[in-house]
Amino acid sequence: MKAALGIWFSLMVLVSAGALEFKAPLQEVHAKMDEKIVTADFEFTNKSDKEVTVSKYKAFCDCVSVKIKEGKLRYKPGESGLIRAEFNLANQAGVVNKDVGIWLEGDPVDKPSVHLTLRVHIPVLIEIEPKTLKWDQGGKGGPQTITVRMKHNKPIHIKAVTTASQTFKHELKTVEDGKLYELTLTPSDVGNIQLASFRIETDCDIKSYQAQLVFGAIQKANPSKP
Repeated sequence: MKAALGIWFSLMVLVSAGALEFKAPLQEVHAKMDEKIVTADFEFTNKSDKEVTVSKYKAFCDCVSVKIKEGKLRYKPGESGLIRAEFNLANQAGVVNKDVGIWLEGDPVDKPSVHLTLRVHIPVLIEIEPKTLKWDQGGKGGPQTITVRMKHNKPIHIKAVTTASQTFKHELKTVEDGKLYELTLTPSDVGNIQLASFRIETDCDIKSYQAQLVFGAIQKANPSKP
């Protein structure tokens, strides 16, 4: 709780330091299952007694585009404006934070006066645990299992599991049709370091969930591991 309050206080200091006061520097958005893009509007007002110029604004991720209302960059005392951030959800899931920097005239190149945060809650329709199975090089080997849970409001079936790997055998087990599956990987040889990918194809009605990747890795043994 204290840590969260500390972050919030720091954020408010950054916002007020640039003479532009943002109504909500942290915006939380709950995305719908089939949404591809979510939008957040950051409203602000020049609370100082001098004109303020926005020299630059950008997101710190290519998946977010940023626009300022009407392209207006100069704000007289008391004037208000709006910055809109649009986030392309792509294949992301869970809670994702995306940051936006606002540079005012006179700011150092690497230190924007304002930091905004877009926090997006993205539904997890396919839960995979773990996404990577690991074996020690030269170890015992043996099978390990990945659990795939479907959390949509309708069944999602696994149509196929494909791989180009010759190192691992894989077996898919249906525990509950359309709801729960187990993918077991068994390395045929743990003598060499390997990384193999497995493509899980589904019949999900949302395109971004129609293919999921999981991995099998034979890694260098950790000598300190008991």
